[in-house]
Amino acid sequence: MNNFFNGLSGLYSITDYETRSVCAENFTGEKGKGGMATDGSNAAAARDLGQGWKVSPAVVIEPGEVFTMCDINDQGIIKHIWVTDNCMLNRKLVFRVYWDGCDKPSIEVPLHDFFANPDHRNYAQISSLAVCVNPSRANNCYWEMPFYKNCRMTVENLHSEPVILYYQIDYVRCKLPENCGYFHAQFRRTNPVPYKGVHTLLDNVSGDGQYVGTYMFWGVNNNGWWGEGEIKFFLDGDTDFPTICGTGTEDYFCGAYNFDYKGEYREFTTPYSGMPKVIRPDGLYQANTRFSMYRWHITDPIYFHKDIKVTIQALGWRKDGRYLPLQDDISSVSYWYQRQQCLTFPELPCADDLEIN
Repeated sequence: MNNFFNGLSGLYSITDYETRSVCAENFTGEKGKGGMATDGSNAAAARDLGQGWKVSPAVVIEPGEVFTMCDINDQGIIKHIWVTDNCMLNRKLVFRVYWDGCDKPSIEVPLHDFFANPDHRNYAQISSLAVCVNPSRANNCYWEMPFYKNCRMTVENLHSEPVILYYQIDYVRCKLPENCGYFHAQFRRTNPVPYKGVHTLLDNVSGDGQYVGTYMFWGVNNNGWWGEGEIKFFLDGDTDFPTICGTGTEDYFCGAYNFDYKGEYREFTTPYSGMPKVIRPDGLYQANTRFSMYRWHITDPIYFHKDIKVTIQALGWRKDGRYLPLQDDISSVSYWYQRQQCLTFPELPCADDLEIN
């Protein structure tokens, strides 16, 4: 497909695509069916105005409920997802996406991790091509996600209280070529990394596709620099040694020299990579530094044709100039396209093991 739907250079082309949008004001996305609600989350506010006046801009998801955001029976491409909510506890909402009637999700990620913003109590602007996080906690995704028959998106509430969710899913109805890959996103957490062990971002993925992005939320448990570890991509039968081996954690995220500018970590956000958030100790209960980092392989996808595995080391320094294997708290989201749907996701951690303390 080569993303021929994207970019300023194609906006002048007239096509037969049809734009649709699913939200709480039009749960089905049908043509001419938006804003028809007579009851909903803001019915009281609209009581003097009636139908058509923002009666149902949001939904309430009860504790333990799995809410279906959309269930589209068509052929097309998801173009944009916007989500915000009132849940102030991190990782209490789980986002899942199912393609073409499959009963196993191809995306299974805590909602805010999917948007590179897991600890959303600490807002940070993200301005990238694939994901934007805007004031205040407005999560936007621009990954293109093609589907041939069906797209079903859900959000599960793991919180003990109801959650208010605002969302909009924009897509186009269009005829797809035969070589479209299914979009995948997988969450993993290692807490802590075993001594001399690694954090595995992705494994047990077989097929033909391309790896397109990494998000990491890294909590350090030692003093000193923590990012000497190498990221490794094992491709198409690699065993002990990878085809792609990075030179350091900050290097992979397109930074250098410890992200250090004039003696302090410097946040940054760019179209393809960034470290938009550094959560610093406050001298009291917030004792550990945490780093939020993304790296989108939009212009440099990592292609695989049989299988792929991705790992990263947690590595610092001893005082005598030797490396120190670290035991940090590392979470990650891997993003990739694959011709076949991946059915080998690991079990998502339980609510307690997801929580950022």
